[in-house]
Amino acid sequence: MTALKIRLNGADEEVNDGMTITGLIEMLELNPKSVAVERNLEIVPKSRHGSTELKPDDRIEIVEFVGGG
Repeated sequence: MTALKIRLNGADEEVNDGMTITGLIEMLELNPKSVAVERNLEIVPKSRHGSTELKPDDRIEIVEFVGGG
């Protein structure tokens, strides 16, 4: 597969062409239920994570919610 460059939380990252947001979350070993994802300054609803393919130069911000007390 071909690699493409994205900006992930402020750092350059290479991912496989055709990777979705769900694939990125899995690659990062994050819990999909505890993250919020922004792509190019727009929040991506969880219902669209599996159908939203990453494109070259996408700017992705992932925030993981951590409980505690």
